[in-house]
Amino acid sequence: MNFIMLLLAAMIISFSATPLVKGLAIRVNAIDVPKDDRRVHKVPIPRLGGLAIYISFSLCSLAILGMQKNVLGVLLGGSLIVAMGIYDDIKPLKAIYKLIVQIIAALILISFNIKVHMITVPFDSAGNAVDVTFLAIPITILWVVGITNAFNLIDGLDGLACGICFISCLTLFGVAFYGDRYTAIVLTLILAGACLGFLPYNSNPAKIFLGDTGSQFLGFILAAISIEGAIKSTTALVVAVPILALGLPIYDTLFAMIRRKINNRPMMEADKGHLHHRLLEMGLTQKQAVYTMYILSSILGVSSIIAMIVSSKQSFALLVVVCALIIAFAVEMEIFKNKNKSKE
Repeated sequence: MNFIMLLLAAMIISFSATPLVKGLAIRVNAIDVPKDDRRVHKVPIPRLGGLAIYISFSLCSLAILGMQKNVLGVLLGGSLIVAMGIYDDIKPLKAIYKLIVQIIAALILISFNIKVHMITVPFDSAGNAVDVTFLAIPITILWVVGITNAFNLIDGLDGLACGICFISCLTLFGVAFYGDRYTAIVLTLILAGACLGFLPYNSNPAKIFLGDTGSQFLGFILAAISIEGAIKSTTALVVAVPILALGLPIYDTLFAMIRRKINNRPMMEADKGHLHHRLLEMGLTQKQAVYTMYILSSILGVSSIIAMIVSSKQSFALLVVVCALIIAFAVEMEIFKNKNKSKE
């Protein structure tokens, strides 16, 4: 009952704050104008929606967990990401400046001891772990920056990033609950509730977008929570767990990097090759494409919880199987795209 009340409180605050944030977005001219064919919407839509989620998350986290060191680290890093996102939603920033801010935010987490210390050994049935303290800083930065950008990239359809974040939160809640990680349990529920309160405004047809303020904030918080919650009693990170829990954004980002490298395109250049674009090319509507990705994310989420429960050896075997299926799915979609091109 306490869990439900916590989720509802975050949902109500987010739902109530969103109209106010929308008004603010209009006043400061934080508007997403559809000026290229990559964008799916046809009319100008206010951005900054993530600010409502940030307000809800921050208030509830401080109210329930207080001034705990790890909570302060998450909120300080998240606040920096939001400040950068607000500026970017009003006046677009260069990619290099975003990257610098993301790295600083990751370093804030590390300074509050939110970092990877140990990692379970792949395919070791005994679940032994290796000390990676000497690599803690680069591993943590890579993870945080990667997931932050992954959610930014996947935010291409109404309700997509927010809905996938909600599913990821429920997944990480299950993982944290199994591992008895109280802080991670509370934070996942709060973020899930905040997303749920925002979704009615963000679902198709969207009245307001997350903007960089929201998409990067969601990615950053999930990256931090996954470090805190995706561990076993040995305090070692079970690598398969967060990779599966956040699998869809990770998959989409990795394939975007590979696609741009093959085509000799800049890594930070936007394109129409993301999974949601491919689903639209297959003839799905926006809602159908979003629901399809919700289902895929849910399957990966269940796989993540299974990976937490089974042995380290079995969890990595599960990760390998899932990765193989994802690659096969990507190849099939590429074949479908090429067939359509040849017909044209």
